[in-house]
Amino acid sequence: MHAPVVVLGGGPGGYAAAFLAADEGLEVVLVEAEPRLGGTCLLRGCIPSKALLHVAKVIEEAHELTEGWGVEFSKPTIDIDKVRARKDKVIETLTGGLGQLAKRRNVKVIRARGSFENSTTLVLEGDDPSIPEGKKITFDYCVVATGSVPAMPPAFKIGSDRVMDSTGALLLRDIPAKLLVIGGGYIGLEMGTVYASLGSKVSVVEMTEGLLPGADRDLVKPLHNKLKTLLENRIYLNTKVGSIAEVDNQVEVTFEGPGKFGHERFDRVLVSVGRRPVTQGLGLENTAAQVNQRGFIVCDKQQRTNDPHIFAIGDVAGDPMLAHKASHEARVAIEVILGRPAVFDKAAIPAVVFTDPEIAWAGLTDEQAKREGIAVATETYPWAASGRAQALGRTEGFTKWLIDPETQRVLGCGIVGSGAGELISEAALAIEMGCEIRDVTETVHPHPTLSETLMNAGEVHFGTATEIYKPKKH
Repeated sequence: MHAPVVVLGGGPGGYAAAFLAADEGLEVVLVEAEPRLGGTCLLRGCIPSKALLHVAKVIEEAHELTEGWGVEFSKPTIDIDKVRARKDKVIETLTGGLGQLAKRRNVKVIRARGSFENSTTLVLEGDDPSIPEGKKITFDYCVVATGSVPAMPPAFKIGSDRVMDSTGALLLRDIPAKLLVIGGGYIGLEMGTVYASLGSKVSVVEMTEGLLPGADRDLVKPLHNKLKTLLENRIYLNTKVGSIAEVDNQVEVTFEGPGKFGHERFDRVLVSVGRRPVTQGLGLENTAAQVNQRGFIVCDKQQRTNDPHIFAIGDVAGDPMLAHKASHEARVAIEVILGRPAVFDKAAIPAVVFTDPEIAWAGLTDEQAKREGIAVATETYPWAASGRAQALGRTEGFTKWLIDPETQRVLGCGIVGSGAGELISEAALAIEMGCEIRDVTETVHPHPTLSETLMNAGEVHFGTATEIYKPKKH
């Protein structure tokens, strides 16, 4: 079997590449080992976790109304089977839609595990009827979009299902009385929030000095304060996990750190210490494509690898490991295959942590500016001055711009607060277009909304913010 374009992997990058290639008139084959399209993001990542986070958010909002608004709710009764079923229904609806879209576009989907025999041939493993006779497919171009999997340190592989990665946590087998989250990154905090809201006594241990390493420290503070209340101060920083073992149907964990030392038993442990790209076992050594020390496929801004027949997109192509980056890289790869002068050269790739409050940022960060010696003017607008935030009872947030003091261009933006993930797109557009901060302040924003805070933070720069007093600096 031969196809001009083969896409290896059916996640957000893979199916985006296959669908665009088909829309452009190319004959394309999509090779996916899973029985359903969608990849990690849809099957066991972004989508199911956000469905569960929605449940957690509603529970917490009801609690907040009871605490301060004079509205009484009884304690929620959790039917874990129905929660799990609803989450699975969301996945099933979206994966079914992708299957129909593939059929309507005449994208041939082969259910198999593919590996490179050489630069123009994939060997297909499996017994699905979709696999062609001979179990090989040749191609002119192959787009590798095999994604990533949770990293699991060998010391934590004790052969017990009580020690989970993010995939196991999303299965939602039960609501453990005590749950330990190892790793204070976005996955651990999101899933910790879900389980805490459902009733688990959750603890978080992080080996560095702060939650969400790499994120703007100012943005993390409001979240840290909220989590201290939700988790009842069971956040242990600068602390390592020495060992874990299953004892009497629990997991015994030893801690080494100033905030937590000794051992404690938990019903389940979630290990969330990062992800690694799926590049091993693909037969890339049989091609000219190269893999770096971190396991990423080396490629340029056109997603080309060292092999002229092979492109790489998504998590296997390097950080950041984000679904929306993968889908944009997919477009670049297909356009380059079509002979168009496309490159992936984005000024801002937004990132969102879907905790409560949410954290979102795009473009330059404070830490990056300091590290690279970039001069910036930093302007912050507190949500306590926002009428909408006051009405919602969510005044802990703020909006922050990083501005070039010479050109007045916006270089970066950070937002912490309710719905930050929805708000950051305006900032990403402004950064991508090279807008000056005055472009933002002179754009009429609807009142009363949280989107106004982007305009207001710009007005702080000029000393003209109506709801707060800050003398002019410029």
